[in-house]
Amino acid sequence: MTTFLIIIASIVLTGAAAYLIVNYIPKKSHWMVSTALLIMAAFLAFKIYAEILKPINFNKEKKVRYAKVIKNLKLLRDAQVAHKKVTGKYNSNGEHLIQFIDTAQYALTQTRNVPKTIRLGGGITKEIEERVVDTIGYEDVRASFVGRDYQNMLQIPGTDEQFKIDIGEVEKIAGLRAAVFEIKVDKGLILEDMDINLVKQEKEAIGGEEVRGEYLRVGSLSEVSEDGNWPPFYDKGDKKNNES
Repeated sequence: MTTFLIIIASIVLTGAAAYLIVNYIPKKSHWMVSTALLIMAAFLAFKIYAEILKPINFNKEKKVRYAKVIKNLKLLRDAQVAHKKVTGKYNSNGEHLIQFIDTAQYALTQTRNVPKTIRLGGGITKEIEERVVDTIGYEDVRASFVGRDYQNMLQIPGTDEQFKIDIGEVEKIAGLRAAVFEIKVDKGLILEDMDINLVKQEKEAIGGEEVRGEYLRVGSLSEVSEDGNWPPFYDKGDKKNNES
């Protein structure tokens, strides 16, 4: 919109200048007017160019900032998943999650089928196989976070704030409730020092190659989900690391 207004203003000013030159400016002074017009044209060209670059630079910087925030959101998600696997529930205390990673262990299990004879009555028996789960050892949760800066995962990059973790329950099916968690941050906080109009547009994004909605978010308090709301673009680095 700003670029459009600058172009319209340029056309109006050019037309007005041409009219003044033809009708009111002496010929001997035309060179001064021409010089002034050239300076004005250069200035307007610069402004138009800057306006064209503004959304391009905004998108570049936005992706850099989002990537840093998403990196920490993924860490927090993985910490929550590990916590639920070990304890059966999520945790709303971020400091406790860090301590959990440092101290907790996964139980390593092995499943086997054991023959068993059951009596059906009247001297009749039946051979069945019963599934038995054995614990064969333990593994530190921390081993899954080697090389990842989980100690600082609560910090929202580029700000002085920390992520807030919400937990709750939703009814998955009638009579069965499931634990859920949600961690989110307002896009406006991440992009606080950037063009206010472009930030407003960004918060209205509906998806595709953009992060949909007003927040960067992982998990949900309204449905059973451990996913983030960012597009696959931000997960490419994870796939490369897994392949190498």
